[in-house]
Amino acid sequence: MHADPILIVEDEIFLALDIENILQSGGYIVAGIASDRAEALAAADGAKIAFVDVNLRDGPTGPDIARELADRHGITVVYLTANPSQIGAQARGAVGVLEKPFREDSILRAASLAGHCHDTAAENDPGLILFG
Repeated sequence: MHADPILIVEDEIFLALDIENILQSGGYIVAGIASDRAEALAAADGAKIAFVDVNLRDGPTGPDIARELADRHGITVVYLTANPSQIGAQARGAVGVLEKPFREDSILRAASLAGHCHDTAAENDPGLILFG
């Protein structure tokens, strides 16, 4: 088991459940699934990492939610999007963008990287855009 619980902020429930299954199969704990700002902030306690989609049920609020999760809760963010240019200003401590559609191994590499584990495979993953 990995020590860092992960919050999934994704409004497409089947995609969120797929991500949850992949993470759990990889030994991660999923702290919760949220589909909008209110649910994400309510589920933030206890999470150390958040996978945050850009476009959610309440609009393109993902970047703002990510910044709030990072600033208020110290959560490390990985963005989920097919269009990285929509992110704008990155959340403090954000590690990168997982481009949709993504592969199972890319999700696990992003989780490993967000958990501050050095993963050279993540650096070479074409589906993962790293910041910094």
